[in-house]
Amino acid sequence: MKYTSVAFSSSDMEAWQKDLLIAELGDIGYDTFEDSTSGFVAYIPTANLDIPALESLLVRESTAYQVDYEVQEIEDQNWNELWESNFQPITVDERLYVRATFHNPKPEYEYEIVIDPKMSFGTGHHQTTAMMLSYVLNADLESKSVLDMGCGTGILAIAAAKRGAQSIFAVDYDEICVQSVIENSALNNVTNIETALGSQEQIAGRSFDVILANINRNILLEQMESYSESLTADGKLYISGFYEGEDLELLKQKAQSFGLIFNDHHVLDRWCSAMFVKK
Repeated sequence: MKYTSVAFSSSDMEAWQKDLLIAELGDIGYDTFEDSTSGFVAYIPTANLDIPALESLLVRESTAYQVDYEVQEIEDQNWNELWESNFQPITVDERLYVRATFHNPKPEYEYEIVIDPKMSFGTGHHQTTAMMLSYVLNADLESKSVLDMGCGTGILAIAAAKRGAQSIFAVDYDEICVQSVIENSALNNVTNIETALGSQEQIAGRSFDVILANINRNILLEQMESYSESLTADGKLYISGFYEGEDLELLKQKAQSFGLIFNDHHVLDRWCSAMFVKK
């Protein structure tokens, strides 16, 4: 598969702004990222490169800083090998150990998740995923029905299964992610995760005790009504993929308009996660 690299450089972009830009690039098809001396490099299958979409994103996101980019088609190489070389194990709350298939297990941890690090988001390394995993570790999921919306590798769905959830429905618009969930479920001997390719239309008419949605602010705002309709009474909604401040306030207002009451939130490196209860 042919890939194109887009090298982004900026002298005044802060770390949190870079994280946000990378997250937005992921939403339009970029699947691998690496740091550079002046910024970072993003990679996308050449067939998916859309310069107008990139320009539109930069106009929307880079109002507070100057960023330049350079596009270059590159020679074929083993992209999964590159992705794997940058994958390191992580721990969450000293209870969960997340590793790849090529790392040794650590049985001293209460929970372990094995992820085959293909080129998809959700390995636990991003702050939002780590905060959502912490929520899962501390939530009452025993015998509950759970939705993992925007499931990525399925790491949250798998964590929910290990925490005793009775059934899990994992949804993503990316076919690679859906296949990744199936493969990673097998790696972790998890058999109660159902997958679907698509978005909020997949949850119409279904109900869940718990919804996990680690996406981004705009999609969370767009899908909030669907989450409320799909949650059982006293059901819990856990979200991440946005920032504290304006993002959180907008999400709280939208959630409240659909009967979802704000409970608490956590912040890690300016990224935010939050929990709501349906009343």
